[in-house]
Amino acid sequence: MRNRARGGRVVLGAVGVAMTFAVAGCGAPPWAQGGNAAPASPSPTQVSSPAPQPVPNDLSSGSTQKTVTAGAVSATVNYWSTLSMDKWTPTALKPVSLSMITTVTPDDGQKVYLQRATMTAVPGNETQSFAPLAAQTDQSNAPGYLVLAPYSYSQTFNVGEVPADATFVTLQFTYEYLVQATPTSDEYAKQTASDTLTVAIAGGGSAG
Repeated sequence: MRNRARGGRVVLGAVGVAMTFAVAGCGAPPWAQGGNAAPASPSPTQVSSPAPQPVPNDLSSGSTQKTVTAGAVSATVNYWSTLSMDKWTPTALKPVSLSMITTVTPDDGQKVYLQRATMTAVPGNETQSFAPLAAQTDQSNAPGYLVLAPYSYSQTFNVGEVPADATFVTLQFTYEYLVQATPTSDEYAKQTASDTLTVAIAGGGSAG
């Protein structure tokens, strides 16, 4: 009888140990305990890019008229292009035509001549300007083209290939006039006027 009782105590002790392990095994797993949980990663902040600024275009309607002055000379200049604006691509040959007529104040009968007209095209975009294209010049024999109303001057310049990143081209015009000192004089006064146009480049900037 003693041996049986002793054996029973041993069995009960083993069961008690097993229950202790079972209770310990029912605890919360480490990843569910607040003290040991890793902090959640913050969601990335979305930064919106600013919308591109609209490109100015002085020839958006097909033509434009400007008035420039040089001393006593006032010139009315009309600009236009025979190439539609959607075809003013970086690689296209882009013609720019102009016609000019002048008046002089006071008008004492002296004549006004255009000695030289120059156009320089400077490509650019919103962040930079590129190297200017080679200047184009129309120069007449002295004293020049008679441009005093009702006489006028017309010419066509061409804008060649521009960088693919260019979104516009600035056209810088310089006009050099000779104004007769008196109606019968062989002496002239030189006057210089300048003008600027900005024309959008179709499809420009797509490479960036």
